[in-house]
Amino acid sequence: MQNTIDTTLEALRQRWSDSRIHVFDVQAQTGEGRVVLSGEVLEVAQLDELRSALGAQADAGGVRVLRQPGAPLWSVTTNLTSLHSGRSFISEQISQMLNGAQVEILKQEGNWGYVRQTDGYLGWTYLPYLGEVERFEAGHLVISPVSVLLAEPEQDADRLTRVLGGTAVHVARAKHEWGEVILAGGLTGWLPLTDLRSRVHLPSSETQRREQIVQDGLRMTGVPYLWGGVSANGIDCSGLAQLLHRWVGFTLPRDADMQCAAGRPVEPPFQPGDLLFFGEQGERRNITHVAVSVGGWNIIHSSRSRNGVHTDNVQEVKGLRESFLQAATYLAE
Repeated sequence: MQNTIDTTLEALRQRWSDSRIHVFDVQAQTGEGRVVLSGEVLEVAQLDELRSALGAQADAGGVRVLRQPGAPLWSVTTNLTSLHSGRSFISEQISQMLNGAQVEILKQEGNWGYVRQTDGYLGWTYLPYLGEVERFEAGHLVISPVSVLLAEPEQDADRLTRVLGGTAVHVARAKHEWGEVILAGGLTGWLPLTDLRSRVHLPSSETQRREQIVQDGLRMTGVPYLWGGVSANGIDCSGLAQLLHRWVGFTLPRDADMQCAAGRPVEPPFQPGDLLFFGEQGERRNITHVAVSVGGWNIIHSSRSRNGVHTDNVQEVKGLRESFLQAATYLAE
């Protein structure tokens, strides 16, 4: 019986092995014809499947389901916070979250919470930077890499904070060339209207979206490379691809291999806005890098070797040319 149980658990562990979006940490003890399970899973459906696979002899009372119906959503109330692989700022940073990003808190240990973002991405974050914020209509996106929130609609007014590109804000009113915006957490101030893009007036055609992604990407030139970064404070390759698509109304998965899997495959000649993926054959995750085409093999990407966001030509850079694997798009109509 033990071999059967071990085989079943291992099969389920492999099925839900991607710890970025799944949790399946279950152990079994056997004795006197019973199987006692302990550990945790993310979804109740996983527990139901586990019970079904092991049969009536399995006691799953010791397995904790992390996602509970009706759990409140919490929002990031600082301008930026980090997501980590462990309960510490010195553990690996796996991503970041902008003001207003919403999460479910799955478990808590001290000031740290294990959270699930709305796209399913999992990690640990610092709870004092979150709050139970009522949803408000965030109808605009900040499109400047960094915009300074001012106390008054005047260039020399007191500075309140920096608002990072990609942040969704509510515009309460406009005054001349300024918009009064409200951030998650309640901070209110003024931003230039030129730094905002209405979600109602996002590019509406494929051609417009492709052109806009190139324009937006070039404005990020020189932003330093940061593993797990998503903003102009520092950004990684998939964070850049995600941000540029967010600015034209598309939500992409967080990591490069996820973006490749979810996109629509395309072949050369590449159009502006297509995503080009690179990696090493034989790795568990082949895809290790993503770039955005600005037309053909010309790309903009956040590159560790270039220490930030720069343009390159794939065919002229040996490392890129030899590691190119495939391409995909989210923009084709």
